[in-house]
Amino acid sequence: MKTVTSIRLLLISVLLLGGIRLTSQPLPGTSALRSPVVLPDKSITFSLDAPKAREVLLSFGEVGDIFPFIKDEKGIWRVTVGPVKPELYRYSFIIDGLKITDPLNPDMQVGLTPDLSLISVPGNPPRFDELQDVPHGAVHIRIYYSTAQKTMRKVYIYVPPYYDQNAKQKYPVLYLRHGGGGNETSWYNEGCAGIIMDNLIAKGSAKPMIVVMTNGNVETGAFGGYDSEAISIVSEELFKDVIPLIEKNYRVYTDQQNRAIAGLSMGGGQSFYIGLRNIDKFDWVGEFSSGIFGGIQNANFDAEKEIPGLLTNADSFNNSLKLLYMSVGDKDPRFEPTQKVVDTFKQNKLNVEFVIQPGVHEWQVWRLSLCDFVQMLFN
Repeated sequence: MKTVTSIRLLLISVLLLGGIRLTSQPLPGTSALRSPVVLPDKSITFSLDAPKAREVLLSFGEVGDIFPFIKDEKGIWRVTVGPVKPELYRYSFIIDGLKITDPLNPDMQVGLTPDLSLISVPGNPPRFDELQDVPHGAVHIRIYYSTAQKTMRKVYIYVPPYYDQNAKQKYPVLYLRHGGGGNETSWYNEGCAGIIMDNLIAKGSAKPMIVVMTNGNVETGAFGGYDSEAISIVSEELFKDVIPLIEKNYRVYTDQQNRAIAGLSMGGGQSFYIGLRNIDKFDWVGEFSSGIFGGIQNANFDAEKEIPGLLTNADSFNNSLKLLYMSVGDKDPRFEPTQKVVDTFKQNKLNVEFVIQPGVHEWQVWRLSLCDFVQMLFN
């Protein structure tokens, strides 16, 4: 009994480390229906028991490519896609026009829009964002009261391997923000932030750090987390509630040299504004695929108006910041507007590290960006 209990506890611990997903496979000696199943050639078979359905479609990947299922004589629908490259994929089923997650797969995108299932196609060797045989950190979930929004909120906090074994060691902190439709679970779940950090730290490619994954949504009337009112609210919450929570309860450095902020899409815009408006608090600022520069409706970025001195007094930012990092997918509608803004920054002597990742507006781009960004931090 002790052995069974120990195995169960070990499995639970592994599942909590950075959002690992297990490929769904048939159990040996059974005929139970499983979906999805990754085949040896990296193809994926999806299955659904829906004998009364008239049409079943698979929406697969970031752009939602559509594949029709075929029904057999027992009413089981199946479709196989691929081979595909090793990656973490999102997908959904469309049954007679109704979009659902895969009912046989417990792994799914959560956040504000929990309508996509997840499947991990393993790499050989394992991907940078795939669980590897290295020392693992842990992810804490804390609840706090937001004075800015007058409600209870959650925050996910990654602590590196061996955090509990050295009571004297302090760590730098990265405040990591999600995109629209997500929440504090997104970087942990779809973003594999814990796994990425574990793998990089094990290789010596990134310094051990605390990663704080906040909820960037506004619940008090402002629209989501995009507009100026929302930016003001999430900024107030960060400084009055989140940072004090971290600095009170974790062994962290509290100076700007050891504090970074970054995010994707909506969170990228939040990080850009919060970081550059508070260069006395952050030495490291990263934005991935933000729409504030263009590529989305009503985007109208005025650098000097939004952040006075960014163009006319670039030296002050260069002298204070150790890194301003910007990235975007090469097929993202935000690519050209971002490129133009970066060119303007550089023309005005503002130091910026600009990285173009392969992909559209998708998690592959953001996981690659996080992997790249954290290797530059706190050096």
